[in-house]
Amino acid sequence: MDFHAVARARWLASGVLLAAHSLSSAHAAIPLDSPCAVRQAWSDHPASEAAEQTLAAARARAEASSLPLYNPDLEVAVDKEGGDRTSTAGLSLTLDLFGKRDANRALGVAEYDAAAAEAAYRRSAFAQQWLLASIDRQSALSRRDLDLQRLALMQRFADLAQRQFDAGDVSAPERDLAALARDQAEAEHAALLADVARAEEAFRAVGGATSTSDFAKCTSQNLVLDADFDPWRTPEGRLARANQQAAAQRVSVADRARRADPTLSIKAGRIELGPTTDNVLGFSVSVPLQFRNPYRAEVTAARAEAEAASAEQARIERELIARAERAKSTLSALKAAWQRWQAGPGARLGERTDLLERLWRAGELSTADYLTQLNQSLATAFAGVDLQGQAARAEVEALYATGRLDAWIGFDAPHSENTP
Repeated sequence: MDFHAVARARWLASGVLLAAHSLSSAHAAIPLDSPCAVRQAWSDHPASEAAEQTLAAARARAEASSLPLYNPDLEVAVDKEGGDRTSTAGLSLTLDLFGKRDANRALGVAEYDAAAAEAAYRRSAFAQQWLLASIDRQSALSRRDLDLQRLALMQRFADLAQRQFDAGDVSAPERDLAALARDQAEAEHAALLADVARAEEAFRAVGGATSTSDFAKCTSQNLVLDADFDPWRTPEGRLARANQQAAAQRVSVADRARRADPTLSIKAGRIELGPTTDNVLGFSVSVPLQFRNPYRAEVTAARAEAEAASAEQARIERELIARAERAKSTLSALKAAWQRWQAGPGARLGERTDLLERLWRAGELSTADYLTQLNQSLATAFAGVDLQGQAARAEVEALYATGRLDAWIGFDAPHSENTP
């Protein structure tokens, strides 16, 4: 074998070794920002401010619902007819005899709990979206970096093949094969650049910035997915339960609202009849007669909505259990696949490349076979990057599906400083 052929083989081997080094540097884990970065991204995102203001509004409504239902009315009247004059002042107050204020207070607390559960759900969903976008971005960058090595390798291979053809050492089909491999690599690299741009866009949309920490730093605690899954620990479960409790409380409010409260009035004053004056004192009680509209339809509607909320809660419970089982199974399968890949030959690109070089130098591999196996080795490296990203995504999705993402990130239990 001539000097140019040997040089070509050695350069091909060194190119693959560079690619192998690029991949092995990512083997610690797909880079992922630490939980503190997620918390910072949430606090800086407009959605966080919107959630806090929504909670502030819910707190104000809860406080309003705990206040007395009726205010007293003050009436001052002066009536003059001829030489007669009557001056009176009175107070009237509607009495809450059926516990409307207590029912409204309970409803205000229930609606605040629902608002807090909604805010916690949005926060958890944001965290999940942020983490997945970070994983996708890092996966895209890893594929791009690996492909840059492949692109440089194929370009160099095409240049060497052209020089070898000019020297008469390789045939035209072998030269064309190298050129076709280069052109294919350039086309695929352009597609990878587009994937990186899309991943960067998705990451920036959730307030992402360049990550400097890695996934291992984020997962200092082992993920334990025990069998005792509680669907009401998940964001959707807490929200469904809070909505059902608020709907049930609206039935009590509607039932009490249909009961008429009496209004008590007291009036005192002075009457002047010419030169004679006398005191006036009056007392009255009025009660609305709700026979034309007994307001039963509102109670029926509230009960129907409460039943619908209970049915929705049962539906969500089934879906959450199924989702958690799917997430745990997926995580288990992908982790096992990733461990097998790391233990297999795909993770040892350097050894594979050395073997290919020795076989090619010994004449046991043709140029076409060498290129085919080289491409297969690189394809395996890309598959490893993809598998690693899928395993990282599965872990985040399992944390979310089992209701452990907030604790892993360091978010407090669903509450706000606006809690009533």
